[in-house]
Amino acid sequence: MEDEVILLNFWPSMFGMRTMIALEEKGVKYEYREEDVANNKSPLLLEMNPIYKKIPVLIHNGKPVCESIIQVQYIDEVWSNKNQLLPSDPYQRAQALFWADFIEKKVFVCGRKTWATKGEELEEAKKDFIEILKTLQSELGDKPYFGGDQFGFVDIVLIGFYSWFPAYQKFGNFSIEPECSKLMVWGKRCMERESVAKSLPESEKVIGYVLRLKKLYGI
Repeated sequence: MEDEVILLNFWPSMFGMRTMIALEEKGVKYEYREEDVANNKSPLLLEMNPIYKKIPVLIHNGKPVCESIIQVQYIDEVWSNKNQLLPSDPYQRAQALFWADFIEKKVFVCGRKTWATKGEELEEAKKDFIEILKTLQSELGDKPYFGGDQFGFVDIVLIGFYSWFPAYQKFGNFSIEPECSKLMVWGKRCMERESVAKSLPESEKVIGYVLRLKKLYGI
């Protein structure tokens, strides 16, 4: 019997992109369901994620798995026969989880400020954002991917933000490339993978979405 896999998501979500990439990397067939998270969350979403009521939600044979980083780990363990995402060595695994946690705590919050704030707060946010990316670039070093030669867990956790970089730069009026050129090369390399290219929206579409948000919030 084939597994029934459903993903409840909202297309601009860099969190949902992680889950999509992991499923693609494993060659798992799944049903994608777009959620109207702003105005009309589906009864299924509210039933499957009653605590946070947020996307993405992965539903595997009727059972929900919430939170994207947990979903990627789950996918790696359930479909373990192809493209291992997390290292099997306990220390390397701990390091990967540390960097995933760093990305989770820092990148979204600071990235949002580049388009949602102005004045001094915006200037501070731009500086902080570049420092966060420089820290990640330093961890990447000269490796093709965060885990070494193989595309893996930390790459999946971070790459969704790459589709938002043009929006951050446009609305924050700054450039990532001068100080983070290696990280940008890493992003382009990841985009050459079919799993990533299929899962990330076009940056222009994200810019349009952010414009609508700015109007909505009167920014």
